[in-house]
Amino acid sequence: MALNLVAVDLGAESGRVILGALAGGRLTMEVVHRFATGATEVAGTLRWNVVGFHGEILHGLRLIAARKVKVAAVSCDSWGLDYALCRDGDPLVAQPFQYRDARTIQPFAQTVRRIGAPAIFAESGVMFMRFNTLYQLVDDVRRRPEILRVAQRFLNIGDYFNWLLSGVARAEESLASTTQLWNPRRRAWSSRLVRAAGIPPHLLPKVVPPGTRLGKLRGVAGLESVRVIASCSHDTGCAVAAVPAGHGDDWAYLSSGTWSLLGLELSAPLINEDVRAANFTNETGFGGKTRFLKALIGLWILQECRRDWERSGGPADYAAIARLAAKAPALKSFILPDDGRFAAPGDMVGKVRAFCRETGQPVPRSPGAITRCIIESLALLYRRELDRGASLTGRRVRRLHVVGGGSQDDLLSQATADALGIEVLAGPTEATAAGNLLIQAHALGKVRGLAGIRRIVRASTSVRLFRPRAAHRQDWDDARARFAALKPIRLARK
Repeated sequence: MALNLVAVDLGAESGRVILGALAGGRLTMEVVHRFATGATEVAGTLRWNVVGFHGEILHGLRLIAARKVKVAAVSCDSWGLDYALCRDGDPLVAQPFQYRDARTIQPFAQTVRRIGAPAIFAESGVMFMRFNTLYQLVDDVRRRPEILRVAQRFLNIGDYFNWLLSGVARAEESLASTTQLWNPRRRAWSSRLVRAAGIPPHLLPKVVPPGTRLGKLRGVAGLESVRVIASCSHDTGCAVAAVPAGHGDDWAYLSSGTWSLLGLELSAPLINEDVRAANFTNETGFGGKTRFLKALIGLWILQECRRDWERSGGPADYAAIARLAAKAPALKSFILPDDGRFAAPGDMVGKVRAFCRETGQPVPRSPGAITRCIIESLALLYRRELDRGASLTGRRVRRLHVVGGGSQDDLLSQATADALGIEVLAGPTEATAAGNLLIQAHALGKVRGLAGIRRIVRASTSVRLFRPRAAHRQDWDDARARFAALKPIRLARK
């Protein structure tokens, strides 16, 4: 008899309610309901419509209930960093900000200057990004103290929806570890950073490990006996748990979507000055593992370009865009995807062209040429950062597992294999949902640990192998040298 479980997977572009069935050592999944997420502009700020998301989640759960399927558990996962402020009896004190909102620019610079980057990193082991939860809360402390006086707690987005579904307010460790307020060595909130930032300590929720049972599902007739479980509330934590790797440590992972999360799996946090200088991060993973990674801008740039083309009547379908890119000349122009200009939404096509013009490269004009420029630039960025990660850890990486939506892009997978000079194994696409569901099964005693989860993923998924092409080696060596020499002129003149 199958074990039926539900994963609510919330991403920056869409959310899904996914029904999973575990039987005979294999996992099958069905997307029952899909809905748009995306930021909402309110009074000049970027916010998340979490009230609307909650309604969509309940709709998906009611569709499942209407099937009369016996479901054992449900769990929500989400992106990191953002949060809702709430209190018992009032599920939302203020509409949550979206991390790309500009509100953290000054708090980030001021907080790092006042506390000191070495002190912050020594406490948290987390890479520096201006939209980390730490700097968002500092902005609340300075500009919205009246809201913090009303709120009882903050909950990151995945934990927030687990609370709404179960009535039990807990922070799950993999998601807490992204906030830059968590000490991964002590496995506790950093009282030093909380105090130095002026954050009211009562806002910090109790933290539980991945795979914790919370309570019974509320508000969905027919699913009253369903347990709500905090699997890994962070989507990357779920995705890395579902990487179909076998034994050994000679592999790396890339969770590829709006963001590119590129890293290695370690047995303990690696926190030192070299790691801080390279701006790598230590996040808690399932099974006591550390996700040692670099959060890189990912397919966001292409997603924004697609929106530009759609508005102007150009190609809007990713498959059509990929076909155009495959026909475009290779290795003509590159951007630095981690240049700050590409982080904000708006006129992304113009930004790509401007970067190439500023750096004296051929300016890509067509959607195919622009897409090829973005994809090959991402592959070269992966090479640069994976080399850094391998050097910091002393690892020799022989293969890269690519999971998530980006694993469907054959051009990107082949470019990554060529740029890295190692094998790339693409899939599963739904790694986040698979990890979410199988951690639930672990919590229910049906799967044994990380090795058991990965064994089921390997049995349930076919991966595609991309090998570096020897005939293209010199071209990519030349491309790496050109990429390494790029410097954004606008920033260099400051």
